[in-house]
Amino acid sequence: MTESVWIEPYPDDLLEGGLDPEARYELRESVELAFVAALQHLPATQRAVVILRDVLAFSAAEVADLLETSVASVNSALQRARKSLDDRVGGPSQQAILRELGEDKQRELVDAFVTAWERADVPALLELLTEDARFTMPPLPAWFSGREAVGRFLRERVAETRWKLFPIHANGQLAFVAYQGEHGAEELGLGAVTVLTLSAGRILEISGFVDPAMYAAFGLAERISAR
Repeated sequence: MTESVWIEPYPDDLLEGGLDPEARYELRESVELAFVAALQHLPATQRAVVILRDVLAFSAAEVADLLETSVASVNSALQRARKSLDDRVGGPSQQAILRELGEDKQRELVDAFVTAWERADVPALLELLTEDARFTMPPLPAWFSGREAVGRFLRERVAETRWKLFPIHANGQLAFVAYQGEHGAEELGLGAVTVLTLSAGRILEISGFVDPAMYAAFGLAERISAR
């Protein structure tokens, strides 16, 4: 079991209406999978404070009033929460990685991933991964760690059916809506919302969210034509 089983995918466009670019950047960081997973490990008060202050941008006085405590206590809880989050998340944010990668390289990575996945080209997919890549399927307690284990799962399970992928953005990260069905079927059913976590221009983690209850915010069709 990993912390990834506690998080859900969420579409960026529902978060960012009316925000300026800097605010959108900061908000995307606050919904990245690693950040949301790390939140689960904070004590309840610290979690509430960091969400109210750093995600929703409430003032310390407003948070103190909401939580019926003092401003000093709010500031202390926020400092401890930030330290804990920094220790758990570590490294650059996905926003920093995506900005460094640039739009052209992002587009190349997305196109390569979609093409390889839809063609069941496992060697091509593995070329896109880091050596320590992971594949998870929240909320299932499944964890494939390392290119060898991920490759075996891709060959034995993913490549067994037909797929069509459509690029989206979720949790401030590159993501895909994935439809799946038997080879020769006329229609494909919604199989997953897949979110990529990147490192140095390669894919560090593939998080395939497979619980249909998680898809409501995306407004997705349950089935599409296989053509």
